[in-house]
Amino acid sequence: MAMVTYTMETVPKPTKEDWERADSVKEEDIDCSDMPEITDFSGFHLWKDRDLYRPVKVPVNCKLDADVVAWLKKAGKGYQTRMNAILREAMLHSL
Repeated sequence: MAMVTYTMETVPKPTKEDWERADSVKEEDIDCSDMPEITDFSGFHLWKDRDLYRPVKVPVNCKLDADVVAWLKKAGKGYQTRMNAILREAMLHSL
């Protein structure tokens, strides 16, 4: 089987059938036993060491619940990056 390589421009968008198939899988049927749990997000960078599109950053002033901010800061430096990654993940899953 040949290896397929995609770029950001050529990766196919998931179809409705792809999402339906993914939604039909029950959480308890997913075997994650060989995947270690990630508990330290301090070194997490979505685009680190990649020569990919880097979105323009826009300063935003918003009010968040204190416990949410405390949870984000609990992992250490980079809480705004973690917040952005969480929001991006939500955005991508809503498409």
